[in-house]
Amino acid sequence: MTGAMKKQSPPDAKIEITKDGPYLVSGGLPLSEQRIVTNAEGESLDYQKGKAYPAKPQYALCRCGQSGDKPFCDGSHKKVKFDGTETASREDYLKQAETTDGPVLSLTDVENLCAFARFCDPKGRIWNLMEHSDNPETRKIVEFEAAHCPSGRLVVWDKNTGQAIEPQFPPSLGLIEDTDKQVSGPIWVRGGIPVISANGKPYEVRNRVTLCRCGRSDNKPFCDGAHAA
Repeated sequence: MTGAMKKQSPPDAKIEITKDGPYLVSGGLPLSEQRIVTNAEGESLDYQKGKAYPAKPQYALCRCGQSGDKPFCDGSHKKVKFDGTETASREDYLKQAETTDGPVLSLTDVENLCAFARFCDPKGRIWNLMEHSDNPETRKIVEFEAAHCPSGRLVVWDKNTGQAIEPQFPPSLGLIEDTDKQVSGPIWVRGGIPVISANGKPYEVRNRVTLCRCGRSDNKPFCDGAHAA
């Protein structure tokens, strides 16, 4: 697998994690709500853009979940003595991933990155659909569901070319709102934006990742679905 997992973002675009504090965002990155659209059964179908925030060269996003000015930091992390210790693996995505093979596609999966957006569940669950991915309609479903996984937990690969089938995102940040669970989800980082640890070491640059903003993840700085619990 040699697909382009990394995308090029503007040279000054980055997210810096502060010790037990907020995410410092640089580079004038657009920020908007991304609401999960569901059907009557509660199945995730797509995203709908919600509130867009005025563009700023730099801004600080809450990481502890306690700000009174969400999504921005208001210093509440100091009052609540937020422990933002980063616990996520430093291994590259592919070194952590398990693979499900189908006839023409393969699916890589790093379970502890799950942001609980649930796009992988409709139509019989993506892992089961992989067996029939040589069917054109099933292939479309598999590609759609994997591309809508905001954290990049799931990535589909073309076995013929060895390339990842990735959505094309302009560098931007989304604030996921889970309308079915009526809870705010993670920060959706799109388009290959570098995320820098509090110790100055960068994480692997990926096309899409999700950062915890409730303060409860056991895989900080990444979301592990704890907000939905």
